[in-house]
Amino acid sequence: MTQRLPPSLTPLDLALAALLRGVEPVAPADLPLADALGCVAAGMPPLGASPPHDIAATDGWALRASDLVGASSYAPLSLTAPPVWVEAGDAIPERCDCVLDADAVDTAGPITEVLTEGFPGQGVRRAGSDIANGTSIVPEGMPVRATGLLLARAAELKTLSVRRPRLRVINMAGGVAAAQLVVDQARAAGAEVTMADAPGRDAASIAKVLDTTACDLLLTVGGTGVGRKDAAVAALADCGEVLAHGIAMQPGRTAAIGKIGSVPVVALPGAPDQAFAVWVGLLRPVLDHLSVRASRKSVALPLARKIASIVGMAEIALLAEEQGAWLPLAVGELSLQAIARADAWLLVPGDSEGFAAGAPVDAYLMWE
Repeated sequence: MTQRLPPSLTPLDLALAALLRGVEPVAPADLPLADALGCVAAGMPPLGASPPHDIAATDGWALRASDLVGASSYAPLSLTAPPVWVEAGDAIPERCDCVLDADAVDTAGPITEVLTEGFPGQGVRRAGSDIANGTSIVPEGMPVRATGLLLARAAELKTLSVRRPRLRVINMAGGVAAAQLVVDQARAAGAEVTMADAPGRDAASIAKVLDTTACDLLLTVGGTGVGRKDAAVAALADCGEVLAHGIAMQPGRTAAIGKIGSVPVVALPGAPDQAFAVWVGLLRPVLDHLSVRASRKSVALPLARKIASIVGMAEIALLAEEQGAWLPLAVGELSLQAIARADAWLLVPGDSEGFAAGAPVDAYLMWE
């Protein structure tokens, strides 16, 4: 049976604008390094140089290269005093600028002899060679990656200043796959996520768990259609305000948006493909706004074949990269197989009929 739709559809851009109206970014918080992974960096002080001075990169003898010119096993260079032995990580002694391997210096006899030349910087890790003075751990507005944590640990930091929106997800019976997909995506985007099940599918049962006291964004998953068991939107109306029910996007057109107090609420359809579409079209932009994330990077490639789209509906297109081009896998109707196979996605605006074959398009990587 054909699914009935809400009586009118709100354009996606207007729905997003209404959802974000009056919503402020979350405040920065200092989190332990492991907890900061994936979160969006707030302002952080620049790092000092690492290492702070020249250190030995290997175990060996610390010497000055200019004193070793001409030294070889055939013409050993005799030293008036034994050189200094250094271990990897030790500071380079004053006036020394290279470290020779253990077997490059003969200390067996009464006179120490050098058996090879050296060059400035040999076996030495220069001051600031790992981290230059003034380096930013993670630029403000960018997500904290494992490589950023490497810098933080090298600088012996214990916490990082980040923005971490709190997301509460309410799952209706039967929508576990869609809810978990959104939860996984949100956590990868740096959100702190809690998840609860609605005790029933009626409006009163759903309303009991629409608690916004400890979250910055509230989601419900399932029950957004107009069937007899679809009561998520009615529950939202009982607890707050419904801004729009029915979004001009495909898939995901039965989604709804609203507010409970000042907290934005998005009611997602329970099908995984529709939930995914609402994630990229509405939820991700809201989380980016809450965390003050910088613009996400897109990848521009020509289309391997044309994309045809319905005017008046924003449609999600799934793409796979093949031979330096974007190959469309699905548009508007997204199979789970296409979602799993896709490398990137593209939002076709509602005022567009699509894109011609060969046209360059900017697409966003699936899990970026």
